[in-house]
Amino acid sequence: MLMQHDPFRDLDRFAQHVFGTVARPSGMPLDAWRDGEEFVVELDLPGIDPGKLDIDVERNVLTIRAERFSRMPDAANAVASERPWGVFSRQLVLGDSVDTEHVDASYTDGVLRLRIPIAERAKPRKIDVALGGADSRADTVAIDA
Repeated sequence: MLMQHDPFRDLDRFAQHVFGTVARPSGMPLDAWRDGEEFVVELDLPGIDPGKLDIDVERNVLTIRAERFSRMPDAANAVASERPWGVFSRQLVLGDSVDTEHVDASYTDGVLRLRIPIAERAKPRKIDVALGGADSRADTVAIDA
């Protein structure tokens, strides 16, 4: 049988929700990795209406906002209420090596996936070096940058 009200458990869950723990961070847990020519970021956002997702970039800061509503008709008669609801927000500071103009976002099965391409200026490139000899003849040599 479920206990209807335990004030200490409720306080503990509230503190974990607000401050998070090492095992369970608050808000939007994420994974991020580099995959070839882009960075991929995945955030767990189960139960979010895609129309309630807002993603924007300003000065290399990517902000994700999501809103989830409680589906319980009357919270006063709740037997258990562990899933967080309300407005969630997370900011990611992006380096200068990414192309913030071409961020791609998709939302499938409660997971928001962002694909952030590496900027052209940050990709490895070859630089030609002119070699001048005594006879003023110039040869070029490619050097990896």
